Amino acid sequence: QVQLVESGGGLVQPGGSLRLSCVASGSILTIADMKWHRQAPGKQRDLVATITNGGRTTYADSVKGRFTISRDNAKNTEYLQMNNLRPEDTGVYYCYARVITFDSRVRDYWGQGTQVTVSS
Repeated sequence: QVQLVESGGGLVQPGGSLRLSCVASGSILTIADMKWHRQAPGKQRDLVATITNGGRTTYADSVKGRFTISRDNAKNTEYLQMNNLRPEDTGVYYCYARVITFDSRVRDYWGQGTQVTVSS
């Protein structure tokens, strides 16, 4: 069994910064892609950023130049540094990991979500 636990959400003023963390634990041999998604109220869940096991990153156009995804493979942890936050960044942020377990299975896992609210 694998669990993903996020932290770091909260209320921030426009222009402010937050750093989200997501720790994966359990029967993990290695983790392939890790991602952050977000879901605004009444909208679908959208992909924000992806990082491969080798560190290659991709971003949604709406966050390029403001958000940075990173990971620490030794700690099975990913991060999302969010700068110059805007009200439209408000939503629940979910981490995702494609995990290869010790019994050689490939499975996708999601965190429980952390609320980010950008408001003055």
